[in-house]
Amino acid sequence: MKTEIIPHAGWERNLRLANDQIELVVTLDVGPRIISFRTKNGANVFKTFDGQLGGTGETEWMIRGGHRFWIAPEDLERTYHIDNHPTRHWVDSTTGEVIFEAEQQAGGRILKTLGITIAPDSPRVRVRHTAKNTDSKPLEFSAWALSVMKAGGTAVIPQPPLGEHPRDLLPNRAMVLWPYTDLSDARWRIGRDYFILRQAADRPPTKIGLSHKEKQVAYIVDDSIFIKSFDFIEGETYPDGGCNFEAFTNGDMLEVESLSPLKTVPPGGEITHIEEWTLLPLSGSVSTESDEVLSQTLAPYLTQAV
Repeated sequence: MKTEIIPHAGWERNLRLANDQIELVVTLDVGPRIISFRTKNGANVFKTFDGQLGGTGETEWMIRGGHRFWIAPEDLERTYHIDNHPTRHWVDSTTGEVIFEAEQQAGGRILKTLGITIAPDSPRVRVRHTAKNTDSKPLEFSAWALSVMKAGGTAVIPQPPLGEHPRDLLPNRAMVLWPYTDLSDARWRIGRDYFILRQAADRPPTKIGLSHKEKQVAYIVDDSIFIKSFDFIEGETYPDGGCNFEAFTNGDMLEVESLSPLKTVPPGGEITHIEEWTLLPLSGSVSTESDEVLSQTLAPYLTQAV
């Protein structure tokens, strides 16, 4: 893995991490935030908001774009902590993990650490989100990892294999809906094997949450496919009615989000939530019109992310 500090997107200090297949850029003047992720010859798959790039020290939270580290459940004070100040960073000499760190004080003191490891000669990245309670009292929270994806793409969310009655009597999936979610919206396609969510311009917000035991989600945009893998731990309590995965979209972008279990964390305690990312160039088109065709074209990509 190669690292260097470069100017990027209006900020003077950003850390570029790369191997021969992929490149990430992480802001150092604000964050922690991964502002760019692309294949060697591809475009950034993350959405960025031009009017907010290069800024620092604002008195209100800025979405900016890219991948960010939030605290759940969603709360105007704790979640929308103003992360508009410089971060600390260093490389762990033993593991090679590049570590970015910043503390928030809104809604309780929480130290947020983002650790990034790029596999050698591979399109895969390990992203560690650790939230440590540095307050004097216990705090209840979950680590929440949100990737803001570029407009014009499609999220593909695998469902469990279909069962049959009367053999399979118990439910095997749970969906949570937000007050503004309209499932008749044409951006949604709820199929047998997949949930499909398209990003489209000039459309209102929509969102779902899942107890997602399939542990993988893909986002297809332009010339790339981004695959996010994460855990579901049986028996744990998750935020938002049991969600370890959430998808949100509006007219500007689409967010692919995963969450850790919800815990009451004592002073000095911490939660760690890990995502594995794979970013691959598309070798052809991926049709989402039918589950059968989608399974055939998507399978080779998902296999590389296991």
